[in-house]
Amino acid sequence: MMKAVSFLLHLSFLFLFLFTFAQGSSRSIIPQPQPLTSFNINKTQNAGSCSYTVSIQTSCSSPRYTRDQISIAFGDAYGNQVYAPRIDDPYSRTFESCSTDTFKISGPCTYQICYVYLYRSGYDGWKTEAVTIYGHYTKAVTFYYNSFIPNGVWYGFNQCNGAAASSASSM
Repeated sequence: MMKAVSFLLHLSFLFLFLFTFAQGSSRSIIPQPQPLTSFNINKTQNAGSCSYTVSIQTSCSSPRYTRDQISIAFGDAYGNQVYAPRIDDPYSRTFESCSTDTFKISGPCTYQICYVYLYRSGYDGWKTEAVTIYGHYTKAVTFYYNSFIPNGVWYGFNQCNGAAASSASSM
C-alpha cells in the first residue's frame, strides 16, 4: 500500500513538472493583427474583373455603433490587390456591436488571399472579431482580429510567404 502511494505521489510530481514546463515554454501560434505604416494602396488595380464577398463580424464588446469611416484592402502574394475605400454606412446600421455585415466588392482577380488590412478614421472606435473573404477562384479565408482597430493606420494580417511580404507593402 505504501509503495502505491509513493508511486502515485512521484507520478503526480512528474505530471506537475511536465505541465509547468510545457506552459512556460509554449507560445501562441495564433497570429495577431499588426499595424502597417508603410502600406500603399494600388488604386489603379480595381478593374473589377472578379467579385468577392467579404463578411465582417463586429465584436459584442465594440461600441454600440460607429460613425467611423472604414476601408479594406486585401490581396495575394503576387501583388494583386482589392481595395474598397469606404464600406461603412452609419445610416444603414453597419458595424453595430454583435453584428455581421456582408459586402460585395469588385476588384482584380487574385490567387489565394493571404493578407487583409482595415483602416478606420474617426472617434467612435470599432472592435472587429473576424473578417472572412470569399472569392470565386480562391478558398474562403478568415482572419481573426478580436481587437480594436486603431485610428488612422492600416491594421491587419500578412500571412503571405517570401516575396509577398515585400510586394504587399510596396504597393
